[in-house]
Amino acid sequence: MSEKLQKVLARAGLGSRRELEVWIADGRVSVNGKVATLGDRVEPEDALRVDGRIIRVKPEEDIVRRVIIYHKPAGEVCSRNDPEGRPTVFDNLPRLQGMRWVQVGRLDINTTGLMLFTTDGELAHRLMHPSNGFVREYAVRIRGELADQQRSALLEGVMLEDGVSKFDSIEEAGHNEDAANRWYKVSLTGGKYREVRRLFQSQGLDVSRLMRIRFGDLTLPSSLRMGRWQELTEEEIRPLLDRVDLKGKKYTGLYGRARLRHQRGGNKPPRKPRRNPYRR
Repeated sequence: MSEKLQKVLARAGLGSRRELEVWIADGRVSVNGKVATLGDRVEPEDALRVDGRIIRVKPEEDIVRRVIIYHKPAGEVCSRNDPEGRPTVFDNLPRLQGMRWVQVGRLDINTTGLMLFTTDGELAHRLMHPSNGFVREYAVRIRGELADQQRSALLEGVMLEDGVSKFDSIEEAGHNEDAANRWYKVSLTGGKYREVRRLFQSQGLDVSRLMRIRFGDLTLPSSLRMGRWQELTEEEIRPLLDRVDLKGKKYTGLYGRARLRHQRGGNKPPRKPRRNPYRR
């Protein structure tokens, strides 16, 4: 009946699983008055605290998930606080009370386009996990032209510093006859660091502009200007939950099952007295 501590805290909207694992390792989280450690599991009756503050964990069916699309401009870093004082992707997001925005993946400082943020850290974790296979699509401008041999290599796979990577598709997206730059649309299911840029660099091609235009079935709205955000409706969020098996069914998860047991315990009919088998 127990669940991983970082999973429960992520579902409460405190951050991503990875971020919360750092908090636990730093001794910021306690369970029943004792400093928690990585690997701890918790049950519904356990008292959770972060930095000494009591954390009220809601059952999964009571969680109101929010998801927004953000149009990231160039020059913003994907970090809550930047030591160099540069603007961050969190600066323009709507303010929250008692929760935090968790980013779904990252874009490097010079890449623009679609980013997803959610208040549910467990949802963010599942959206980022490679096993769920969300396709990312990018508009890419490169200097020069992609030769047939280079295209084949990028589709078949090339060895990068951290393993083999490849594009799922490559399409031409227009160019001027007298221009030295060409636009392409590429898609891939990976999420490695600067993967698109490094794939083109492996073929001796430099990327001059890069924009993410799609994540899964969500596309960057043409009306959404850079630095602005747009909230998804419940109908738009539901396919994401179904895809990652986070349907929010009633009485699912650790705290939902505990509530169900409590309700059943309070509504049990009185037991019939057992008959003494030795009595005639």
